[in-house]
Amino acid sequence: MNPTMNSKKMKKVVTEVIEKLEKLSQVELAAELSWCWGSYQNDKNPSGLIEKSEAALSLFRAAREKNSKAVAKKLVEDLESALA
Repeated sequence: MNPTMNSKKMKKVVTEVIEKLEKLSQVELAAELSWCWGSYQNDKNPSGLIEKSEAALSLFRAAREKNSKAVAKKLVEDLESALA
């Protein structure tokens, strides 16, 4: 199975995802995602970017379960859409 990603949608959402991760004290994942985004822009291989984005998505979903205001629903939906 080939992982898929919508690069135009990812470009729109990735900065916001990184900022939200930092606000949630997920600095390491934010740094990894930022690095993967830069790497993807150079080599167009999305595997690391997809992996880290999915990790962020899982974290956001868990945060929303604890507190629906912790992460905006739209951010979760935008990230899901970029990974679809």
